Amino acid sequence: MTTSARAAVLEAQDGLFEFRDIEIEDPRPDEVLVRMVATGICATDAHVRAQRMATPLPAVLGHEGGGIVERVGTAVTTVKPGDHVVLSYHSCGRCKPCMSSHAAYCDNVWAANFAGARLDGSNGLHVAHGAEPHGHFFGQSSFATHALTHQRNTIKVPRDLPLDVVAPLGCGLQTGAGAVLKALAVPVGATFAVFGVGAVGLAAVMAAHVAGATTIVAVDVDAGRLELARDLGATHLVNAGQVDDLTGALRAVDERGLEYVLDTSGRAENLDAGVGALAPMGRFGFVAFHEGAGAMLDAGRLTLGQSLQGIIQGDAVSSLLINDLAQLYRAGRFPIDRLLSFYDFADINTAFEDAGSGRVTKAVLRFTSPG
Repeated sequence: MTTSARAAVLEAQDGLFEFRDIEIEDPRPDEVLVRMVATGICATDAHVRAQRMATPLPAVLGHEGGGIVERVGTAVTTVKPGDHVVLSYHSCGRCKPCMSSHAAYCDNVWAANFAGARLDGSNGLHVAHGAEPHGHFFGQSSFATHALTHQRNTIKVPRDLPLDVVAPLGCGLQTGAGAVLKALAVPVGATFAVFGVGAVGLAAVMAAHVAGATTIVAVDVDAGRLELARDLGATHLVNAGQVDDLTGALRAVDERGLEYVLDTSGRAENLDAGVGALAPMGRFGFVAFHEGAGAMLDAGRLTLGQSLQGIIQGDAVSSLLINDLAQLYRAGRFPIDRLLSFYDFADINTAFEDAGSGRVTKAVLRFTSPG
């Protein structure tokens, strides 16, 4: 038995998404079939579209899904049909990082999230004619009306929260918030700065505010996003396009330096500026530098106990952090709805264009009408 679905398929590098009818296999014992309600668009989807990350094509992308469980495999105990769920990254569940609550650094992270197949190499997506699209992107491939997920990356959320709002918690917003709350563990009273206030950076600003940081510096070149960062908790704004000495501008906020700095931009010059602004024993976390980005640093600049930390998915245990953030949203302390712009699923190519141009902060595709 299979489930018929409609998917937005990326056929070729830098191509448009093309809609195709697909058939999805029934869930295996540890899998879940989810009817999609909404899914966010993330920079990682754009990186794969440009083939900066080599997921094989054609493929069904999408990895910030929110939906309703339709069927579960015989071994699934964490969710049941009718549950509202948010989908997050996938992991093997067996390696040392997974077993020590650091599944974002799974030994099999590439195979689990980017290979376009299950971990055993099989593909649960099929078509009647033409090349079969690769599925299981981040264990979900949520650019489709239904997604075949794994119980490990299918997170039950409260039914009273709007799925089109909480769906993006599964990757980008989890990454920014988790970087602050878990990976860097920014404490009460800390000084903190974030380079880049797109969706990830704004989630970091909100999380730093929740954590009780007393100095929160937002750095960007977009005046509108900087003002939004102020509304969401930033105490200081730095427009990097209007200063000649970015390190100096940051040290002007606190002359001893900043205790925590997070880069979400992947711009090599921000590594130099951020490390230059660190206080003794300060920590620089980054989520966006990729191999070949040209981000280089003289290790002698870390002699006062400063450190660098690469961060994936905020080092989050998704089943915990996503629900913590959902509760903060309900309480009005993590207002993610202010970051979102909504599009019909049929308008996926327009949504990608708007997200890529910076016209919107976080694009979310809706498969059904809200409510």
